[in-house]
Amino acid sequence: MAHTVPTGSMTNAGAVSQARTPGVQIDLQHAKAARSVSRSGPAITCDDVKVFYKKFLAVRDVNMTFNRNEVSALIGPSGCGKSTVLRCLNRMNDLVPGARVEGMIRFEGTDIYGAGVDVNEVRRRIGMVFQKPNPFPKSIYDNVAYGPRVTKMQVDSMDDLVEEALRKAAIWDEVKSNLKGSALALSGGQQQRLCIARAIATKPEVILMDEPCSALDPIATLKIEDLMDSLAQEFTIIIVTHNMQQAARVSQRTAFFTAEADEHGDRTGRLVEFDDTAKMFSNPGDERTEAYISGRFG
Repeated sequence: MAHTVPTGSMTNAGAVSQARTPGVQIDLQHAKAARSVSRSGPAITCDDVKVFYKKFLAVRDVNMTFNRNEVSALIGPSGCGKSTVLRCLNRMNDLVPGARVEGMIRFEGTDIYGAGVDVNEVRRRIGMVFQKPNPFPKSIYDNVAYGPRVTKMQVDSMDDLVEEALRKAAIWDEVKSNLKGSALALSGGQQQRLCIARAIATKPEVILMDEPCSALDPIATLKIEDLMDSLAQEFTIIIVTHNMQQAARVSQRTAFFTAEADEHGDRTGRLVEFDDTAKMFSNPGDERTEAYISGRFG
């Protein structure tokens, strides 16, 4: 089944070794990754997904299920298709000319690339936080209120909605006395938490995060990681990261992607394995995963 970037209209959105893998020193016994998984069933399912940019096959053989109220991490070397897959999950790749998706991506049982699906509703219910903080050149208040306003959400009180989103993003106490101040005056870490507040203001069920800490210092990164853990009580979170320690700290399940070159030298990303994070970092099921985690390549 092929899906070319429809301007669509969600109408009814309703073991390699028994020894510990060396290379990433994580106390998995106490890591957040050690929490039990699969609390409440699937949120997003990918079946035989391939992604093309015109004739170029960017990613292939993606079969995975993201469970509700879990943090899932996508790891792998540069160019393996992690971010490409992430952007497919809320149809952000629709904005790339020539992008095409084959296979099926289902959210709460609905094919998000199916006929009659409203792409704006898909993106409302599956929000996204980007690599670099990107607050609008507006006030802190207006940044959070922007999504509900443009989607014409019915809210009893916009003030209460803005406060709720800022509290959930763990930034309310830092900005409550300056809500009319410019979002651009905030620090990088504060801006990223504001962007998270902006994403959750539209009441999504899933939050996608594309390397959300790569531009932040260690203290700001720790705040975002702690925030992910608390947000997972309410939302499904899928994160792309190059930081394997971060994946081990924040996620319950981890997917490893790699890239393979064909006879012409073109590199295509593919999913190698997707499993409980504790198992992936201690006893991965594929030697390629072990090689990457142990630092032998990538």
